[in-house]
Amino acid sequence: MAELHILVIDDKPETRQFIADEVLIPNGFEVEVAAQGIEGLRKTLTAPFNLIIISLEMEPVSGLEILRELRSFDNTMPVVLIASQTDQISLEIVRLGVHDYVKKPIDPEELLNAIENALCLPQLREQKKEIMTRHVIQANQLLEQRVQNLNALYKVGKSITSLMEPSKIMERIIEAVLFLLDGEECSLTLLDPKTGHVEGKFSHRRPYDPDRVAALIEGQIAPTGPVETVLSVPLQVGDMVVGILSLSKLVTGQFTSHDAQSMRMLADYAAIAIHNVQLMRQLQQTKEEEKKRLRDLFERYVAPSVVEEMINDPSKIKLGGTRQAITVLFADVRGFSTFSTRTSPEMLVKLLNYYIRVAAEAVLAEQGTLDKFMGDAVMAFFNAPIPQSDHPLRALRAALKLTLSVARLHDRLAKEHHLHFGVGVGVSQAIVGNIGTPQMMNYTAIGDDVNKVKRLQENAKGGQILIAEETYRLVSNQIEVKYLGYVHLKGQNAPEPVYEVIGVK
Repeated sequence: MAELHILVIDDKPETRQFIADEVLIPNGFEVEVAAQGIEGLRKTLTAPFNLIIISLEMEPVSGLEILRELRSFDNTMPVVLIASQTDQISLEIVRLGVHDYVKKPIDPEELLNAIENALCLPQLREQKKEIMTRHVIQANQLLEQRVQNLNALYKVGKSITSLMEPSKIMERIIEAVLFLLDGEECSLTLLDPKTGHVEGKFSHRRPYDPDRVAALIEGQIAPTGPVETVLSVPLQVGDMVVGILSLSKLVTGQFTSHDAQSMRMLADYAAIAIHNVQLMRQLQQTKEEEKKRLRDLFERYVAPSVVEEMINDPSKIKLGGTRQAITVLFADVRGFSTFSTRTSPEMLVKLLNYYIRVAAEAVLAEQGTLDKFMGDAVMAFFNAPIPQSDHPLRALRAALKLTLSVARLHDRLAKEHHLHFGVGVGVSQAIVGNIGTPQMMNYTAIGDDVNKVKRLQENAKGGQILIAEETYRLVSNQIEVKYLGYVHLKGQNAPEPVYEVIGVK
């Protein structure tokens, strides 16, 4: 057996080493190895071997695919197959001429027996060298062409799966099929995987070239002229058929197995690309739905224009708290506690909703942020989360709109249901951000200056809007006020000037 030459094809270096060192070399065989299927196929078709040992599971080309290619060249070289699972040994493998198989992990004695059984075929030993040489030359030429096609298929596949525009994907697939398989016309039909209905069709026919057609059909002309044969393969994603790829050629015979394999590979690339586009569309739809859900949620608290800006540029909203200048607005319904003692609960809730709605709409109209409702009171602030250079004026305009809207509301209510807001507005240095726990957070503002504005509101009578000195200085030339003198606000060390806002110039 010293003169016998064996090729081992396996993508696992440890498996190749084990077979060579533990089984073949100790028993006098000459050994050559190949780390990939294509490399092994090339060696098989360019040099004579007495036996091939090939692994079924290899990447990117499996042992089964290599066997198909090998037999398509009419190569009858004996083969011993290495497989992880015996249930992978199909009828096709037997028909491809595998003489024996060995299951992993490999038992050296079992493998040696399989090798000796395969080498006992007398007709393989008597194979003529001159026939092998001629066969190798022809096979090598064909292999070179097919390797080039496989490389081209790989490049085409990469370019196709990187595209996200469906029409570009179809165009690239059709161009590749016509070029690689020298076809006349290629079409790609998209199907709805649920109904099977046609969703779209793309096709292209190669421009007519008389010289090329004559060369193609030379020696193959049927009595009635050249005939177009058609090969069609499905585009599948799992068990779903999403389309059909078809190619026609000017020949009178059948498509080769290599043609069919190339078409299947291109169809797989197309199916993956189409599925990627579908997933991206689903993701985009989910993002849009989430965006709408967030918009609907936030628009209950801040103005729609502010929500849009927040969604378009989330970086403007910082997690946690930051110190910044804001303008705070507190509005409280005066006399509500007394009013509630002489009003039914149902009517009380109805009226409270009327007044709270008036306050909320006034704040949102000026793109303010509604912080919270506290019974019959409302807290809001401006200049957060979106910066507003005129935030003091926005807050004062909102307060004036609130009082005007209350007056219009009174036109629709019975006189005994007329109530008024006392409003406090003030510029504050506050900590603004998400305050609370990971399970429940509130976007709010806290600080001593915020409390001071609350005290202003507590001193306001129904229909009054009060501001303190620091706020007045910022907007004094833009508002009309009534000076109320020095007022001692609860929690403050000394009295300070307070103004009632009458209007905005």
